[in-house]
Order: sequence, then structure tokens, then C-alpha cells
Amino acid sequence: MSRRSGILEFAVLGLLRESPMHGYELRKRLNTSLGVFRAFSYGTLYPCLKTLVANGWLIEETGSAAEATAALAGRRAKIVYRLTAEGKEHFEQLLSQTGPDAYEDETFAARFAFFGQTSRDVRMRVLEGRRSRLEERLEKMRASLARTRERLDDYTLELQRHGMESVEREVRWLNELIESERAGRDLRGSDSERSARQDTTHGTPGGLPRSGDHPGPDTPDDTAT
Repeated sequence: MSRRSGILEFAVLGLLRESPMHGYELRKRLNTSLGVFRAFSYGTLYPCLKTLVANGWLIEETGSAAEATAALAGRRAKIVYRLTAEGKEHFEQLLSQTGPDAYEDETFAARFAFFGQTSRDVRMRVLEGRRSRLEERLEKMRASLARTRERLDDYTLELQRHGMESVEREVRWLNELIESERAGRDLRGSDSERSARQDTTHGTPGGLPRSGDHPGPDTPDDTAT
């Protein structure tokens, strides 16, 4: 399994742990709430769902009266996906992982989005792993810039500085999160505290969602494929 498909399965399981959804709702949540999936192909979602069903981690349901009416009218009924007990257990195992796959660029934003369902000690290890990885990257960027700055034109130099500032900003944000975790503070503080945190997250990968982010109501029909 590729890392990309693995993190998609993780996100789908995490969203369905909150509540059952049909495919359109899942697509919308992945696209709007979990920014890391803004550019993902919708054509990858249904094969992912089929794989999760085949593994016994999801079940498909089509039992409402509205769906029965749709079927009688010749329209395809919506399929609602529900997490099984085995799927919940599997997701909890994934949540407990703290190795590099938890804090690489491709996966960290999705892992962070489900920190509300993650134990404090696991959150700490993931945050510290992410910070360590970025500090290593920052050190290499500074060393590279020191070696090459005399050979760079002004625009390339400015681009390198911008990249460094983005990494530095995320390291500061991670430091604040780690300090809050160590102090046992709830992230859901005052509005002013949240605004200050959001200012420090610009440039972090994936456009991390806030607690309580939900898509608005939509009317388009969803059909399983």
C-alpha cells in the first residue's frame, strides 16, 4: 500500500468513527475539512471504500424509507458507510503509531486532524517527531544557503528565505503545541488564543482543520459506483 492510499484509508476511518456517512459527505469532508486532500482524485475514494469493506472495517447500508422510495422510482439508493467494531479497533491501532509515517509531510496534517481522538502521550511523540524532522530540515537549509548564497540571484535567494521562514514558523507553532501538551492545557482556549495560534500556522502543510469544522448542508445526490 502506498503512503498516499494509506493516509486516505486512515482519514476515511477517522471520519466514519464520528458518524456514518454516504460517499458524497465523505468526499466533502475530505476536501473541505481535511485540507491535505484538497487535490485528491475523487476516483480514488470509492476503490478505497470497497477495500475497507472487503477488509471488514466498514459495512454498506441502504435501509432508509427515502432510499426505498428512490429505488422504486428507478434511482440508485445512496449507500451509507458505517464503521464496524473491527474497523474501530484498526483505526485505534493506527492512531497509536508514532513512527516517521506519523509526522512526514504527506501524513502529519491528517494525523493532526484526529488529535482529538488521540491519547496525550501519542500526541506528544508525534509532535516531537515532527519538530525534530523540521529542525533537521532547517539546519540543512541554512547550511545550503550559506554555501550557495553568493551564487544565487536575488529572486532565488528570496525564495530560499521564504522556504526557511515557513519551516521556522511551523517549528514555533509546534513548540507552542508541545508546551500546551506538557502543561495539560486544552487547545480550545479563548477566541484570542485561537486567533494567535491560527496566525502561526500559515504555511503549515495541509491547512489543518479546527475542532468542530463541518461542511455546510448540500443537496446533490450521491450514488455508489
